[in-house]
Amino acid sequence: MARLRHKGKWERQAEVLRQGLSVHQAADTLAVAPSTAFRWRHRFLQLAQDVKARLLQGVVEADETYFLRSSKGQRVQARQARHRGGSGAKRGLSEEQEPVLVARDRSGATADFVLQRAGKAQTIAALAPVLAPDAVLCTDCSGSLGAAARHLGVEHHALNLSKGERVQGAWHIQNANAYHARLKNWIRRFKGVASSYLASYLGWFRALDRSAQTPRRPAPFLALAVGA
Repeated sequence: MARLRHKGKWERQAEVLRQGLSVHQAADTLAVAPSTAFRWRHRFLQLAQDVKARLLQGVVEADETYFLRSSKGQRVQARQARHRGGSGAKRGLSEEQEPVLVARDRSGATADFVLQRAGKAQTIAALAPVLAPDAVLCTDCSGSLGAAARHLGVEHHALNLSKGERVQGAWHIQNANAYHARLKNWIRRFKGVASSYLASYLGWFRALDRSAQTPRRPAPFLALAVGA
């Protein structure tokens, strides 16, 4: 009987993860305390961080997106507290924004990386282990991505999006940009994510995106929840 109860608990937790519920919504659904729902969530999140593509092949699209740096849940003396989600003190890109590099091949294999800054060295360090030597890299006109392509010696096609150049035959970054849009739309429900947890939430979304074709099957989430 205990084994059945244990199985049922993790199946319900897997479904909560699939739905992307808030901590309090998860607590209500699972009939547990919010602290327990939080602990179960982060058991999954810790494991989900490293479940990403190990090798990107063929045509690979890469682009950066940005998240507002957040100390959600922590006391910060250096600045006035923001409302949940909030907005930065400065308009546009600044040190308040945390860069996330997303690389995705045309098969849908995806890897993402939280960068300390969007520079050449960090971009190379992120892409070097996962980019196949014969991959074709498609990017915008980002200087760091162009420099990384030259350093890694891969074929590179850069699109000048500021001039409306979105497609060059087979070369575009529309899949990467669509992934950015889905990620941003999904993460908005949490009213801001602490920077210390950002990599974990990226992993959570990767699992959701992989399972999009089988939305009623929580198996990937169940495997992660129990540590498989």
